Amino acid sequence: MSTHDDGTELEFFEEPATLEAPGRPRRRIRPPRGGGPRRPGPPPPGAVALARLAGLVALAIAVVIGLVFWVGSCQGQSRHDEYASYMNDVRPIAQSSAASLRDYQRQVTNPKLTLADLESKLGLWSRQQQEDYDAALRLVPPAPLQAAHQQVLATLQLRAIGLANLANILTQAGPKSTDQVANELTKQAQLLSASDLVWAELFKLPATDTLKRLGVIGVSAPPSQIVTNPELITPHSFGEVYGGLRSTTGTGNGNGNVSGLHGSVLQSTEAVSGGQSKTLTVSTPTNVREAADLAFKVTFQNAGDFPERGVPVTLTVSLFAKKVYTKTETVPSIDTKETTTVTFSNLQLPPSTFSSQATVDVVVGKVPGEVKLDNNKASYPVFFSLSSNG
Repeated sequence: MSTHDDGTELEFFEEPATLEAPGRPRRRIRPPRGGGPRRPGPPPPGAVALARLAGLVALAIAVVIGLVFWVGSCQGQSRHDEYASYMNDVRPIAQSSAASLRDYQRQVTNPKLTLADLESKLGLWSRQQQEDYDAALRLVPPAPLQAAHQQVLATLQLRAIGLANLANILTQAGPKSTDQVANELTKQAQLLSASDLVWAELFKLPATDTLKRLGVIGVSAPPSQIVTNPELITPHSFGEVYGGLRSTTGTGNGNGNVSGLHGSVLQSTEAVSGGQSKTLTVSTPTNVREAADLAFKVTFQNAGDFPERGVPVTLTVSLFAKKVYTKTETVPSIDTKETTTVTFSNLQLPPSTFSSQATVDVVVGKVPGEVKLDNNKASYPVFFSLSSNG
């Protein structure tokens, strides 16, 4: 007999309720939509802010670059205006300063000029250089051109001193010979040549290089050359000018009296045509071939004891006592006993002179103090033809 009670319930080993293992939540799968591409998901957090920041940075860079270009453009325009303004102020000074010897060249060919007149004019031109110096001194050059501007001032100083010294030499010439005075004038005139070198090499050239280096376009340094004809400041030229003035202003022997002769002598007149030259005569008509290159050459000598200035020579062609051509050429200066030739070309004679006898009159003009006038003129009978014979 079993000791176990049949009524005993085996509830002690009752099975526990089934438990599911914890896991990730299940994702709901949406059915795909019809055939189109799958829409991307939203950007990760912070991407929008980063994109906005990048845009702002790009915009700021563009603004900075624009400002840099704008400022550079303004600075370039300002620099151009500064240099252009300075050169525009220098230019009239350069032109005024260079004009003195052009005035001198015009004056010394004037037969009415006296020694006192020339002394006065040289002093006037020297004062003009001083006024130009004062005007240049008031200018404010751009900083890179300050050294070059000092050479502008040096140029004007040299010219003022040189012209003043020329006037002083004439004033103090006294009993000195013409050659002595001419040599002294030439020595002082070298200051004028030196001033041209200073302007060209120490102002214009460095200023031009500076403008090029800085990229300043459309602005140039002006030239200023006072000695455009070196022959004007040679001993020979000064001797002719001073000798001529001395002979007409009573400074020859220190007592206000000048002894000696003045005057010219006509030596010959030639007709040159087609490479052939014929000397005209006063007694027999000369057959002259009329051609495009026809020219008359008049030769005369200063037979006086003094250099002469501004000697006029006139040639006239007349047909039946009626003038059909006349022209005057002026010899700027001619030394004592010197011979010179004046050429009259491009005559353009009227057709009425062809195959007709005409008269060619030549007159060497009177100079101050000249008394004898019968040897400075002549009348030549001439027969103009289109033929090469004769």
